[in-house]
Amino acid sequence: MSLPVYQTTCYLTPLREGGSLPGIVEASNAGTYVLKFRGAGQGVKSLIAEVIVGEMARLLDLPMPELVLLELDPVLGRAEPDPEIQELIKASAGLNLGMDYLPGSISFDPLATEVLAPDPLLAAKIVWLDALTTNIDRTARNPNLLIWHQCLWLIDHGASLYFQHSWQDYLTRSQQPFAPIREHVLWPCVSAADLQAVDQAFRPQLHAEALAAILALLPDDWLTDSRFDSPAAQRQAYGDYLLQRLHTGVFVQAMLQALDV
Repeated sequence: MSLPVYQTTCYLTPLREGGSLPGIVEASNAGTYVLKFRGAGQGVKSLIAEVIVGEMARLLDLPMPELVLLELDPVLGRAEPDPEIQELIKASAGLNLGMDYLPGSISFDPLATEVLAPDPLLAAKIVWLDALTTNIDRTARNPNLLIWHQCLWLIDHGASLYFQHSWQDYLTRSQQPFAPIREHVLWPCVSAADLQAVDQAFRPQLHAEALAAILALLPDDWLTDSRFDSPAAQRQAYGDYLLQRLHTGVFVQAMLQALDV
């Protein structure tokens, strides 16, 4: 299993609502993607989180746009009038992340339930995954959910797995609950019964071999943290963190307590 790799052939327009200034691009397969730049924000660590959590979502059969790797030639920036975008493209030469563009999609608004009322079981699935991966960026202010063809779609997981920005005591930190989950945009839709059912269904699917297959999708040149002596060692650390978190189940226990179970 591997992520498809395409050449970025045309930069179309920036998505300025994103903090890292992603852009809509065309690729060599004639597809249109939202390109996440390796030279933006938290750099490749954000892209690593996007791949790990996005592919975990896909494994769990959650609605997630296809992810691809996009090779970017900095020469594409020469035609851009905005110097900020020019610099971003220049700083992002090499492999970047592409997410399938969903034309006509709109941002999920938790107050506009007449447009799409969240399914409680789907809400529990998304909340469970975000608690496991410590996703701090799925709030009412910034839901990172799209409505496309009357379905909810998950996007933007770059703020997940924030432990990777400071690896100190990461296995100990894997056993901590995730208090910000109460600010999750879908938290009001979640019941304890649905959460327990999701936990029983999802936990066995995220076994060591499944996680290793997802981690194998990460390009070696994204895995250059100086704390590790090889890309393989860094992949193993991500896997150890997630497996330890799944084994203890503290993130689920804390949510059930918050729901007064």
